Amino acid sequence: MEFQIEVRHSRSEARVGRLRTPHGEIETPAFVAVATRATVKALSPADLRAVGVQVLIGNTYHLYLRPGPEVVAELGGLHGFSGWDGPWMTDSGGFQVFSLGAGKVHGVGKIASIFPGDDPPRPTGPSLVQLTEEGARFRSVVDGAWVFFSPEEVIRAQRLLGADIILPLDECTSPFHDRAYTQAAMERTHRWAERALQAFRETRGLGPNPDQVLFGIVQGGAYQDLRRRSARVIAQLGFPGFAIGGSLGRSKEDMLRVIEWTVAELPEEKPRHLLGIGGVEDILEAVRRGIDTFDCAAPTRMARNGSLLTPSEEGFRLNIKNARFRRDGRPIDEGCDCPTCRTHSRAFLHHLLRTGELAYFRLATLHNLRFMVRLLGAIRGAIVQGRPLAKEELRESLVAQEGRE
Repeated sequence: MEFQIEVRHSRSEARVGRLRTPHGEIETPAFVAVATRATVKALSPADLRAVGVQVLIGNTYHLYLRPGPEVVAELGGLHGFSGWDGPWMTDSGGFQVFSLGAGKVHGVGKIASIFPGDDPPRPTGPSLVQLTEEGARFRSVVDGAWVFFSPEEVIRAQRLLGADIILPLDECTSPFHDRAYTQAAMERTHRWAERALQAFRETRGLGPNPDQVLFGIVQGGAYQDLRRRSARVIAQLGFPGFAIGGSLGRSKEDMLRVIEWTVAELPEEKPRHLLGIGGVEDILEAVRRGIDTFDCAAPTRMARNGSLLTPSEEGFRLNIKNARFRRDGRPIDEGCDCPTCRTHSRAFLHHLLRTGELAYFRLATLHNLRFMVRLLGAIRGAIVQGRPLAKEELRESLVAQEGRE
């Protein structure tokens, strides 16, 4: 893997770069589409290529349970198994360990807000995770059987899955964890990172992709000294790239501070990935602070639930369920060149969703992913041209776009 910074923004820490992987190049800043079980829900690899998606991220936890990393390896790794021959990432399963454990106890997760404000924890159930120095033992969501993830086992599984960029097992913390617990979890993550690096070296040659790289994960919650310390420790271990994970605080303001503290301690010449963040304004602010790639299930999940992304609406989204679209013959977005906007009206999509037609899920997901591709393209263009990285500037740029970038 090679990462080259090509342009630095004149007004912020943003940069345009090129990340070269064994299965293709990624122009950064870039949005990474979430393919939890080796597929983006409702779309084929051809669909993804048609809307300009550059890279996918699979979920080690779910793929470990079904169909199993050995099966995927036998069928050519994620590239051969899925039919997506472009760059792949896989996470470590650490977030799933969190969501089945502390997330349930504190009522925090991807569905419940990851920015809960100062509201006290509202448990959604007992922890299903037993966490020790050796790793995490948890109940399978498939059949209830006990599964054990150690740093070494997670590396072995990802070697077999064959993604181009993989991540080590880490312990995510909740916004409601106190400083003492957050520090203990951070230090355990550092020890696990060292074990993961050793396992990564020892398993070279295992699996279908000998040119994999392992990124390090920075933890430390929303505590400035812990975040800075974690970034320094992980950077000193020699990882070729980094991901920012764990609790990003109780508000988006906390998140931006965490990004600033972390980026300040990471090597400038290596790529930085922000885990689980994908809102339009969040991406914009993170890019301004030096983040290169993002993954988030929100755009595709919102599409399935009726929220379609467009610069013409407040908050960059419209609710296609709304009755006002029943006779609306316009496309979702006049400036969008996706297959859905080129062919279908808001009225048709409203009809499909309200009547439960399965075609809706594909058409809506195509549009939302194309919006994310166009958004990141507009951001890259603003960086190259030295224009302000501001919400309204980007809105105008997206409205004005005609044809494929």
